[in-house]
Amino acid sequence: MPKHLLLELGLEEVPARFVRGAIEQLQERVERWLEQSRIAHEGVKAYATPRRLAIVVHHAADKQTDVHEEVKGPARKIAVDDRGQWSKATLGFARSQGVDPEQLFFKELNGVEYIYANKSSIGTDTADVLAEGLSSIVHAMTFPKNMRWGGYEMRFVRPIRWVVALFGSDIIPIEFTGVQAGNVSRGHRFLGQETVITSAEQYVERLREQHVIVDIEERKALIVSQLEQLAAEKQWHISIKEDLLEEVLFLVEYPTALFGTFDESFLRIPQDVLITSMREHQRYFPVLDAQNQLLPYFVTVRNGDDKGLDIVAKGNEKVLRARLSDAKFFYQEDQKLRIEDCVKKLDSIVFHEELGTLGDKVRRIRAIADKLAAVVKADDQVAVQVSRAADICKFDLVTQMVYEFPELQGQMGEDYALKLNEDAEVARAINEHYKPRFAGDTAPASLVGQLVSLADKMDTLVGCFAIGIIPTGSQDPYALRRQATGIVQMIVEQNVPLTLSQLFDVALDVQEQAQLLKRNRVDVRNDLYEFFGLRVKNVLSEEVRYDVVDAVLAAGYDDVKLTIARGKSLMNAVQQETFKTTVESFNRVANLAAKAEHEDVKEELFEQDQERELYASWKLAHEQIERSIQQPEQVLVELGKLEKPITAFFDDVMVMAKDEAVKNNRLALLKRIANDLHRYADFSKLVWASV
Repeated sequence: MPKHLLLELGLEEVPARFVRGAIEQLQERVERWLEQSRIAHEGVKAYATPRRLAIVVHHAADKQTDVHEEVKGPARKIAVDDRGQWSKATLGFARSQGVDPEQLFFKELNGVEYIYANKSSIGTDTADVLAEGLSSIVHAMTFPKNMRWGGYEMRFVRPIRWVVALFGSDIIPIEFTGVQAGNVSRGHRFLGQETVITSAEQYVERLREQHVIVDIEERKALIVSQLEQLAAEKQWHISIKEDLLEEVLFLVEYPTALFGTFDESFLRIPQDVLITSMREHQRYFPVLDAQNQLLPYFVTVRNGDDKGLDIVAKGNEKVLRARLSDAKFFYQEDQKLRIEDCVKKLDSIVFHEELGTLGDKVRRIRAIADKLAAVVKADDQVAVQVSRAADICKFDLVTQMVYEFPELQGQMGEDYALKLNEDAEVARAINEHYKPRFAGDTAPASLVGQLVSLADKMDTLVGCFAIGIIPTGSQDPYALRRQATGIVQMIVEQNVPLTLSQLFDVALDVQEQAQLLKRNRVDVRNDLYEFFGLRVKNVLSEEVRYDVVDAVLAAGYDDVKLTIARGKSLMNAVQQETFKTTVESFNRVANLAAKAEHEDVKEELFEQDQERELYASWKLAHEQIERSIQQPEQVLVELGKLEKPITAFFDDVMVMAKDEAVKNNRLALLKRIANDLHRYADFSKLVWASV
């Protein structure tokens, strides 16, 4: 009879940023083990708080599923040796399947005989495999940071203090670091007590009785509803950022929202400073008015009940007052700095041992930004603003405020620059050049900000690629993927008139002049192009289906904006029923064009009207395509006009004529057409649903 399975690992408080990953990993490992162990079930539910990771398997079968299957082995020519005996490969196959060689038999598959084994495995009782299975799962878990404690060899995210392991009402006999599994869990550290869990069905309610809301989504909904209720009562807007909510979610087991106040005099400090101090240091939610201006209040979530909230609020107010006083001091001290002095200090900060200091990087940013301004034909005023913004774009990195709150880089630079009478566009660009900072962030709105941002990101990308730092797997310590994605976003959203080649060449020129290229320039450029291809593919994939993406990218993506437009245009076309026959004609051209030895078409070698008509149609289409190359929809219309003359050509003209000159001339004509087709897409990659 199916039973619920419960595993709870009781821990010392786990850092909030580790909890989500830990519980998802535990759930995934349990689900995979159940599948591999052939234990049927009706779902795995994960629970987590700062002090526990738990899973409940609903209606797990009390016995493994029996297996009866045919397993394919080597082909006959490998399975039997010259003497007609089983080969070593066959004997090894039999051993691996746990069967006697005499039980093997041959069976034909797709015209080839293979050796097969009937493999049967009778399922054992689930209870007999749980201890070993769950133990292996827990020991295999990995974390960003591990701990060892006592004299134990086991590493885990935090020390294990209790374990609940139940199959039905039976305790599973497992042990971790001297802690034997039982049926006793622990409630809230201050409000709850130990509680006996007699079955997994009771788990959530038993812990609720001990002031622990163990269900993640329930706890999150409770926090949000309390914040919304408080906002409605006070007519506030409480800013709920998802990352802060996620952190608070895994800091508390029994959430209770409350609010406090701070001195209005602190509102003279820039709003972003106050909000950052509240969020980053205290995990407070800021309170805003209808105009999104900060009010002298904050909201926090207590890990406990609603008793003595006034005392808790006063304690939080005292702590926040000290934090904001520090911020106020840093802000006032930073006002005494001169931008030029800050820029000089960048020469003493190493950016990368092979790429020099931050001062070196800033000088490269200036050189790249100036060249990009020339490429886009920026007017004189913009060019001057770009140069100045590039020169001072990193000066705020040496201020006390940014040292304390790194996430304010750029924002403080803009604020300080304005106070020191810098041009407003220059100050704005100091802030904007870091954008987009994260997925979903906006791109720089001003041309000055865009050019400095592109220069900064391209310097980092080219510099890293030039010394062999190329992201692999999940490793990307310099956030190169994010920076490349930001460049693509800028080009697409802000219509920046630059191609990838122009960006690569300008940045490579500057790096080369600085003698920083440790790899061949062509190799670096090719690696960059391939790297950006994945970023462009991601953007295209949000708009069109996968085969259209592949078809369009195969034609090149140097002009990112145009590539996106080609993808959308082709996606519209493939949704029309008649376009399939058009593509079929294109593919016939491309297939034969691959055999062409040259592209030199001689009209005097044409023998039939159909080839003359195709040539004339292509010349007209080619001229129109050249004029409208930046308008993909029009280009596709012009290409589509070739379908009928192509069909007539193939119906009545023998391309592979006996006369070599005639044959090569016809292939050259097809090659000319194929060239225009390939400028748009590789149409052979399009997939049509079979009817």
